[in-house]
This record gives sequence, structure tokens and C-alpha cells, in this order.
Amino acid sequence: MKVFTQSVNFNADKKLINYAEEKVSHLVKFHDKIVDAEVFLKVQNTSDKENKITEVKINIPGHELIVKRETRTFEEGLNMAVDNLKRQLKRHKEKLRDSLIS
Repeated sequence: MKVFTQSVNFNADKKLINYAEEKVSHLVKFHDKIVDAEVFLKVQNTSDKENKITEVKINIPGHELIVKRETRTFEEGLNMAVDNLKRQLKRHKEKLRDSLIS
């Protein structure tokens, strides 16, 4: 699976990009037909402590799953987004299985 990572309003270091790609790559275990993934890391210019926006988009045939999280750190946002996507992928796969059985 290809993982595309983009940083908006800042330059992400290699360590953060590798972390994002590694976390998102683990989603293949939950759905074998993932085409690719896009990770957007954005910094909002506000005084809020939770000014890091992590958005992960997964493309699977016929569907797009998108999760957006606002957190203090990108690592925290990636962990939360990947956990949410795991649940979505499992649910999607169960729906596919149920529609095939019916």
C-alpha cells in the first residue's frame, strides 16, 4: 500500500513522516484491498494547545474512509486516527461479508 504524507504550514521531519507511514501501513492487516492512504499533517496558527490537525484518508475500492483529529501532538493524532480507522475497516469488511452471505 502506498502512503502519501503531506505537511501543511510547517516542514515535517523524516522521523514524523516515517512514524505516520509506519502507523498507517499497519491498517493492511484489517483490510486487504486498501489502494492507498493519504496523511495530512496541519498546524493551525492559534493559541490553542490542541493546534495540530491530523487527517488520514484511506481509499478502498468504491469507498473512502476519512478521519480527522485535533490534538496536542501529531503522534497522538495519528494513534487516535489509526485506531478509529481500524474500527471502520472492520465494520466495512463485516458489511461486505454480510452482503455476500445474504
